[in-house]
Amino acid sequence: MGLFDRFRNQETKGQEFYCIVGLGNPGRQYEETKHNVGFKVIDRLAEKYDIKVDKFKNKAFVGDGMIRNKRVLLVKPQTFMNLSGESVREIVNFYKIPQERFVVIFDDTSLPCGSVRIREKGSHGGHNGIRNIIDQMGTDQFYRIKVGIGEKPSGWDLADYVLGKFNEDDLPAMDEGMDKAVKGVELMLSRGIAEAANRVNQKPKTMKKQKAAEEAAKTEAEQKPVETTETTKEVTE
Repeated sequence: MGLFDRFRNQETKGQEFYCIVGLGNPGRQYEETKHNVGFKVIDRLAEKYDIKVDKFKNKAFVGDGMIRNKRVLLVKPQTFMNLSGESVREIVNFYKIPQERFVVIFDDTSLPCGSVRIREKGSHGGHNGIRNIIDQMGTDQFYRIKVGIGEKPSGWDLADYVLGKFNEDDLPAMDEGMDKAVKGVELMLSRGIAEAANRVNQKPKTMKKQKAAEEAAKTEAEQKPVETTETTKEVTE
């Protein structure tokens, strides 16, 4: 029995299954770029739950397995980012996946590195992969997990920024953020989106530590005595 037949039978038996899509660009040259955070989160889920995402179906690499006692289909579209919706539409139409069991994970330049936000719906926010999914699906009513990659520097072209690699200093926050995105998927499956958002939509620990250190340094500077230098004027007669 093939992958699709298994899902069809489970649906007719009333068993829920979820489609978890991570966005990115195919090819080794894009593996470590900021735009491939969605792929990276899928890879972490696949490794943690021993799911092989190696079957090529509907213009995507897919793999099925169990996460938190729910059957899932992990998806990595191979159409390149700007055409992600083509693959997603084929998969959703084939499986007849309801909106409440469909999740997209992607990078977001409006969030600091490592921050994660779970949303029930929303606009594309300038993200071309999400823009194409909305266009292809005819709706923006689907769950999403956004992983912050930091705002592009002033004067930079957006494409150059998202297709670039992370700075060494950003890696700890990004590692924490991708782990938190994995946790978000787990919570959505086990507790629902409301609790997942409540527990995940917080600043990463690395950012909290950095902010605390900055505030401590500021306080120390304010409390430090100010040294004054007296100037003497010589008067000549």
